[in-house]
Amino acid sequence: MTILLRFILAALLALPLAFTNGAMAQEYRIQSGDRLSVEVLEDPSLNRTLVVLPSGTIDFPYAGSIRVAGQTPTTVGSQISQSLAGVLAAPPTVFVTATPLIEPVLPTEVEEDVVNIYIMGEAGAPGPKAVLPGTTFLQALSQAGGLTPFAATKRIQLRRAGTPGQVITVNYAAIMRGAGMNLDPVLVEGDVIIIPERGLFE
Repeated sequence: MTILLRFILAALLALPLAFTNGAMAQEYRIQSGDRLSVEVLEDPSLNRTLVVLPSGTIDFPYAGSIRVAGQTPTTVGSQISQSLAGVLAAPPTVFVTATPLIEPVLPTEVEEDVVNIYIMGEAGAPGPKAVLPGTTFLQALSQAGGLTPFAATKRIQLRRAGTPGQVITVNYAAIMRGAGMNLDPVLVEGDVIIIPERGLFE
C-alpha cells in the first residue's frame, strides 16, 4: 500500500509540470501584422500597443528595434525586460499579449464582411486585396508581402476613393525608426496604396 501511495503522489506532483510544458509548447508564435500589447508593471508610462512591422520587428522605447516574428509573447516580454534593466532600477516585470492578424476572407465567401483595397507598385504581392474591417495600412502591407528593395519608403501614398483628392502620404521609413503609430490609418473600401519606385538618390 505504501508503494502505491508513493506512486499516486508522484503522479499528482508531475501533473502541473506536464500541463505547464504543454502550454509552453502550444504558446502562440508572433507574426508580421499582429498587434502586441506591452505592459510594464514598474512604469505604466511605457505601456503601449504596437503593430509588428512587415520586417517582423517592433520598436520599443530604450530597447530599439526588436525582432519578434516567430517568437512567443513570453520570450518577447523577457527581451524587453532585459533591455529595460539598464534604464530602471531593476529588471521590470513585462507582460506581452499578442492579437493575431486574421487572414483575409475572400469576397466570394462573406462579401459584406470584407474591405476591398488595391496595392500598386513596389510591394511583394501587389494587386486587389480583400481585408477584414479594421485592417490598418501596415497590416495590409504585411499581407501584400511587404516592400521590395526598390520601394520609395518615404513617399508611399494612400489614396482614399470615397473622398476625391484626399491623399495620405505615409513615411514608412520613419515608422521603421520608431515614429508614432498615428501614421497607421485604418483602411476603408476602395482605398488604393501606391508604393512608388525610389529615385536614384533616395
